[in-house]
Amino acid sequence: MSEAPLYLDYAATTPVDPAVAAAMSECLTADGDFGNPSSAHDYGTRAAARIEHARAQVAALLGAQPQQIVFTSGATESNNLAILGHARANAHRGRHLVSARTEHKSVLDTCRRLEKEGFTITWLTPTHSGRIDPQVLAAALRADTILVSVMHVNNETGVIEEVAALGALCAARGIAFHSDCAQAAGKVPLDFARLPLDFASLTAHKLYGPKGIGALYVHRGARVALQPLIHGGGQERGLRPGTLATHQIVGFGTACELAAGALPAESARQLRLRERLWQGLAAFGGTHLNGAAAPRVPGILNVSFEGVQGESLVAALAALAVSTGSACSSDSPEPSYVLRALGRGTQLAQSSLRFSLGRFTSEADIDRALRCVERELARLRALSPQAAAPYTPERWPAVGPAAAAVVSGEGGGPGQDTWVRFQLLVADGTVKDARFQAFACPHTTAVAAWLCGQLPGRARAALIPGSPAEWAAARGIPVEKLGRLLVVEDALRACLSHWA
Repeated sequence: MSEAPLYLDYAATTPVDPAVAAAMSECLTADGDFGNPSSAHDYGTRAAARIEHARAQVAALLGAQPQQIVFTSGATESNNLAILGHARANAHRGRHLVSARTEHKSVLDTCRRLEKEGFTITWLTPTHSGRIDPQVLAAALRADTILVSVMHVNNETGVIEEVAALGALCAARGIAFHSDCAQAAGKVPLDFARLPLDFASLTAHKLYGPKGIGALYVHRGARVALQPLIHGGGQERGLRPGTLATHQIVGFGTACELAAGALPAESARQLRLRERLWQGLAAFGGTHLNGAAAPRVPGILNVSFEGVQGESLVAALAALAVSTGSACSSDSPEPSYVLRALGRGTQLAQSSLRFSLGRFTSEADIDRALRCVERELARLRALSPQAAAPYTPERWPAVGPAAAAVVSGEGGGPGQDTWVRFQLLVADGTVKDARFQAFACPHTTAVAAWLCGQLPGRARAALIPGSPAEWAAARGIPVEKLGRLLVVEDALRACLSHWA
C-alpha cells in the first residue's frame, strides 16, 4: 500500500481523540446513558447529568459559567444565532453592524443575509499584519450600531486578534460584541470572565472532539437580547430547542477537558514545530510568511510562494494534506479573500499554503513535509516561463538537420493566472520535437504536455490538432477549464505567426 498523505490540516478539522471516542461510546447503546435528557425517568436523568457535566467542562476551558453555554451544531450555527438572533431582536434599537473582511464565511454570509433584511454592515480591513486597528473600529461605530463581530483567531493565518481592546470599545458604547472563537478554544488561554464578550462561538471538531456539536457562549446580560432561530421544545433555555445529542455533547466536554490540561505543554511543542517548519521553508527562497508581524497561534503557518501557480502546487503536494486559498474547481478561481485583505497580490495569495499542526504532528513529519515542498517547488519553478530559459537548438539532444530552428509562441503572460509557452524544433517544414513551459493549473499543464506529444510530424498548415473543447473531451478536463485552454490555443497560434 502507498504511504498515506501526511496530515497537516488540523485547522480544518482534527481526529477525535481516543479518550473522547470512548466517552461518546458510553452514551450510545442500551447499556449506556442513551436516554433522552428531557425525559423524567432514570434513563433521561442520567443522560441529563452527563450533559451538565460536559457543559461544566466546556465552561471551564473558557473561564465561563456553565449556565452561559448553549449547545449548538457547531460554530457556523453559533455565529448565525449570535448575529441574526441579536440583530433581529434589537432592530428597534438600530440596524448597523460592524465586522471584518477577514471573517469566516459563516460570519460574512450571515451579515450579508442581514443586508438583504435592511441592515447596514461596515466592513473593516485589517492592517497588513492581519489585525484590526482598534482606532479603525472606534471610527466605524455609530449611534445605531448594535453589534460588532470580530473573530479571535483567524482560521487562515492564525493571527490572534486584540479582542480585549475591541470588546472594551464596544462595552463603553453599550454595543454587543461577538467573537468567533472556533480556532482559539484549546489553542490559546481564554478567560471569558475577564474578556468583554457578549457572545462567542465554538466548535468541538477543532479540538479533537466530534463534528456536529458546538456551543455559543452567551453573557448573562445578553441572553434577553437574543432571538432564537429554531422554535419548539424549549431546550437550552429556549435559545436552541431540539433533543440534545448526548454522545456528541459528552465528547465535546471530554475534548475541552483534555485540551485544558494539555494547553501549556502542547502550545510550546507546536511552536517549536512551527518554527522548524518556517525556517525550512524560508531557506527555499521566495517565501512570504502571512501575518508575520502579528501574534499567531502556534499551530498555524500560512506561507505564500513566489514563482508557482497555487493549484499546481497543491496538486503536486498530494503527499501532504494541507489547505490553500485557491481551489481547482472554477474557471476563474478567486484567491484567498483573507490574504487579499492583508495586501497580498493575486498570484501570491493564490500560491499560499496553510500548514496547520496538531496533537499528533512530530518533528519527523515536519522534515518529511519540507522534503516534499522543496522537491515540488523546485520542479514547478523550473517549469515556469518566468524562471525557465527558452530552448535553443543546441539545448535539444539529437538536433537533427543543421537547418533546424526553434519556433516559440506564448499565451497569457506575467501576472496572469495562466501563462503557457510552446517551443517547437522545426526542420524540413515539420515539427521534429515540442516542449512547453507553463505557469498554470494542473489541468492546463496536463493538456500542454499531451499536445507536445501530438505535435511532432505536423506541418505548419496542420499545426493545431483540434480545438480546446476537443482537448478537454480527450483528456477529461472539466468544462469550466475551457477558458484556460484557450490560452494554450493562443500559444500555439503564436507559434504559427512566428513560423516563417
